[in-house]
Amino acid sequence: MKKKEENKNLSFDSYFLDKLVVGIGEVSQITGIPTRQIRYWEDKAIISSMTEEEGKNRRYNYENIKKMLLIKELMEEGYTLDASAEKVQKRMEMIENTLDTLHKLQNKKS
Repeated sequence: MKKKEENKNLSFDSYFLDKLVVGIGEVSQITGIPTRQIRYWEDKAIISSMTEEEGKNRRYNYENIKKMLLIKELMEEGYTLDASAEKVQKRMEMIENTLDTLHKLQNKKS
């Protein structure tokens, strides 16, 4: 019974994170990255905001916030912005591929 409860909590977290969208000011406060720097990273297409209309406040999802934190960490370790962004992108692709493979294996068992 406890195992079933844990799975329910995990699915809730996943559902919650998929819906999480935060404004640029809040992202700056959470991550410690200045808004100017976040805009620059977006201009370089390293991250992307959820806002499509010009002049509207930029809003970011969990995936982009996670990218920002990882890039910031790598830059603090001495990597350049471009090297950090490339490293994070490769890591996220590897994780996504692994999850896809696990999902396919799970579906074969069903």
